[in-house]
Amino acid sequence: MKRLFLCVLLLSFSTVVAQEPNDSQPESQTAKRKLAPLPRAASAPNDNPTTPAKVELGKTLFFDPRLSGDNKMSCATCHIPDKAYGDGLALSPGAGGKLLVRNTPTCLNVGFLNRFFWDGRAVSLEEQALGPIQSPVEMNQNLEELEAELAEIPGYVSEFEKVFGTKPRSDGIAKALAAFQRTLVTEPSPFDRYLEGDKDALSDRAKKGLELFQGDAGCIRCHSGPLLSDEEFYRIGVFSKDEGRAIVTGKKEDRYRFRTPTLRNIAQTGPYMHNGSLKTLESVVTFYYRDIPETGRDGLPLDAEALSGQSYSEIGLIVEFLKSLTGKTPKVVPPTLP
Repeated sequence: MKRLFLCVLLLSFSTVVAQEPNDSQPESQTAKRKLAPLPRAASAPNDNPTTPAKVELGKTLFFDPRLSGDNKMSCATCHIPDKAYGDGLALSPGAGGKLLVRNTPTCLNVGFLNRFFWDGRAVSLEEQALGPIQSPVEMNQNLEELEAELAEIPGYVSEFEKVFGTKPRSDGIAKALAAFQRTLVTEPSPFDRYLEGDKDALSDRAKKGLELFQGDAGCIRCHSGPLLSDEEFYRIGVFSKDEGRAIVTGKKEDRYRFRTPTLRNIAQTGPYMHNGSLKTLESVVTFYYRDIPETGRDGLPLDAEALSGQSYSEIGLIVEFLKSLTGKTPKVVPPTLP
């Protein structure tokens, strides 16, 4: 079985069925998986071009608790700018204060993703944006009621008219929120600078961690490309009642599979795993080195096995490399709400 590493670190701003992991995959295909610098900007779909006015409207909506059913929770309640657009909690409180079942992922660099949420149920930022708003366990807001509520606020009426030529509507809410999130691109990290030719951007320990990441530890099998994620779904033995991808596909073989998260700014976005069960990067890497169980909770095999043949001393080196993936977050000043 191939050794998949760090496949599920990071619910929310997070439906194509993933290919099953293939143990017989030629090594030449694995070798094609490469790491790449993060692009400077995220592209937008043709039906939702990014404009300054749209981004500003999206930012206002992102911080507005009136998007929730009880007018107490905004997108920024769980995606806090000062916490790398996560919230630092294992599980966040949702509607009525009841804890959610999945860890809140970061919104940083989401404009480069193709699949969203831990189970991949949305395939665009626009589709994703309305999910938490409508969810009865998250923001618990009826979209028709939200449209009517925003239509009573003159500031929103004028902004929607300026940006979309319409009164406040749910499709405009989704497009504005998506446009704002596409601007949440981190600045080049030390790792980006290293890839672009600055060989002093990484410490010696981080370079050794990178070598392990690409080599003996096998991390690159799942964590490749500019986001260090293949956006596929894996069973790695983090026990919970959450059936993950199977909730979307209805397929038994997708039970307990979760999407590979981006590793960008991973040092700032703990706790980790889909259920927030691991507090530190050290504990995550240790999980892959020693703690992956032999079978899943249903007795079926996992897509990963512990790297028991590797030295425990490598863990700190890989953590040092992961810390080099932190780029400065864009400065966002919370708006004055209309």
